[in-house]
Amino acid sequence: MNFWVQRAEVGEFRRRYRWLVLFVLTTFLIFIGRLMQLQVLEGGLHRAEALRNIVGERRLATTRGVIRDAYGKVLAANRPSYNVHVVPQYIDMEKTWPEVVKLMRLEPDEAKELQQKILDAIAKGEKRAKQQTQLKVDVDRNVVAALETHAAELRGIDVVPVPVRYYPYGSLAAHMLGYMREVDADTLARLQDTDYRAGDRLGAVGVERRWESYLRGQRGWRKFIRGRAVRERVEELEERYLEEPRRQEPIPGRDISLTVDIELERSIERAMRGQLAGAVVVVDVRTGRVLAALSKPSFDPNLVSGGGGKEAVQQAFRRYLNDPLKPTLDKTISAAYPPGSTYKPFSALAGLEQRIINPRSEVDCRGGYEYGKRYFRCTGVHRHVNLHEAMVQSCNTYFYELGSQINIDSLVEIGMEFGLGTKTGIGINPEARGRMPTRGWYTRRYKGAFRGGFTLLAAIGQGASTVNVLQLALSYAALANGGTLYQPQVVRSIETSDGTIVQDFPPRVRQMVELNQEDLTLIQNGLVGVVREREGTAHKEAGDEVDMAGKTGTAQVSHVTPRGVDPDKVWYFNRDHAWFAGYAPTQSPEIAIVVLVEHGGGGGKNAVPVASRVVRDWQNLKQKRLAVKPKAVAGQRSAL
Repeated sequence: MNFWVQRAEVGEFRRRYRWLVLFVLTTFLIFIGRLMQLQVLEGGLHRAEALRNIVGERRLATTRGVIRDAYGKVLAANRPSYNVHVVPQYIDMEKTWPEVVKLMRLEPDEAKELQQKILDAIAKGEKRAKQQTQLKVDVDRNVVAALETHAAELRGIDVVPVPVRYYPYGSLAAHMLGYMREVDADTLARLQDTDYRAGDRLGAVGVERRWESYLRGQRGWRKFIRGRAVRERVEELEERYLEEPRRQEPIPGRDISLTVDIELERSIERAMRGQLAGAVVVVDVRTGRVLAALSKPSFDPNLVSGGGGKEAVQQAFRRYLNDPLKPTLDKTISAAYPPGSTYKPFSALAGLEQRIINPRSEVDCRGGYEYGKRYFRCTGVHRHVNLHEAMVQSCNTYFYELGSQINIDSLVEIGMEFGLGTKTGIGINPEARGRMPTRGWYTRRYKGAFRGGFTLLAAIGQGASTVNVLQLALSYAALANGGTLYQPQVVRSIETSDGTIVQDFPPRVRQMVELNQEDLTLIQNGLVGVVREREGTAHKEAGDEVDMAGKTGTAQVSHVTPRGVDPDKVWYFNRDHAWFAGYAPTQSPEIAIVVLVEHGGGGGKNAVPVASRVVRDWQNLKQKRLAVKPKAVAGQRSAL
């Protein structure tokens, strides 16, 4: 009996033993599988995570590319700026702070405001108190030297160098060059796949924005061992954990050479000194390259690029945006204006092409033109004038007569062939398309009622017709060169920091305007007469010294008072715009120039003096550069 009981107990034990062995083996296999997963399948991932806890990566700043003019003069560069920061928890407000105030030469009110800023940071908790708080940006070099000298005594105070974009010529050509702005949260989200980080700056407008990808360069990086260790230990850890490559040097941004001549820009600024607002564009007749483009009033890109701190930027923009003269608006391309009489050469070409105009036939101007129930006034009583005399004296009546016989779409077609009413594609700032209103446009606008008077107004560049200043300059360049309309160009080449050209941009033709050369010669002779002949509308102000041709214009404006304008100054905004569009010299033209004086009044009286001075300065600059010895010129960058 005992024997069978013993056998039963042994059998039960063996069964339990087998289950126990199975359990242990299963557990062991699970551990082995998990270890294989961690060590083999996911080993690389975990090693990488472990390394990230030990190895850090510090980014190395790059250098933004330099922008130069056509003759190598620096228009945008980088300079060091020194900002003062404080860690509130570490500064002794009783002993250290008075010394800081003294070394930084702070005024009592400013010192009190900054002291309160530090106290507020301490009151917000330990985390905020341990973070760096910015006290002052772009401090004087003498202040930096004083703080660095006493650095051991000023616990909690740090001087942090940061690169700042610098524009040596200030507001000169600011709209074309542009400025920098800090990357905000929305921009950062949009550029999340790029190398931008919070606090970075990027081009906001102008060349800085359009060529951002070339100018900004590429950051580098350097690996390091996290935590604190003695030098020997760090070297041992670096040898063990830092994989190659340990460092990648930053790639500096490309330099950009523009087609612009900053000395010509300076000349335009001087010539426009007596005017409140306007724009001037000078282009090369033979290439379409922009030699100068000035919009007035301007702004200081050094101020709005953030060198003086966020508060200074905000104050500057508040001031600019409240100015009714709109200093931040690029009036060379971002605004459109009625061209006035500067459009008459194109109206005349349309009339000549359709043989509506006989160059020798005369129109009797008695001070205006009666059409239907409306009387369209002229600028004077010119009596019997042919095409040449109508161009020279800017007789509206002659062109009203043309407008009564021609289809408005023909006037639009010739304007668009010369690039008016279509974007030039320059790309550096938002561009106003302008408008060449067709019969269909007027029909839609006035609910099916097209009036013949619209065509009369279009013939003299009024009504709903608008152009931007650059468009008009390119169109006059095409008149001067025989009908070649060029793509405007502001960047000449992309270069490395040592001057090696990486990419060169040759001139590009947009289209060839098919013109009867005899008709074009008639128009060109009329433009010469505007300046040279005694009856010419530009002759009195231009005189006989300047060799140029062109057309004056006085464009009427709608009498709407802009927002924020002082009622006592409404008269200014109700004045006509003053225009001059032309080219120089009259034989073998080289440049085309357009001057717009906003609310300047008569074009002959106010725009022509600006144009004549700019052309005279351009000729002097040209002679001066030609007189330079070849050895000196050889060291310059490629000119136009």
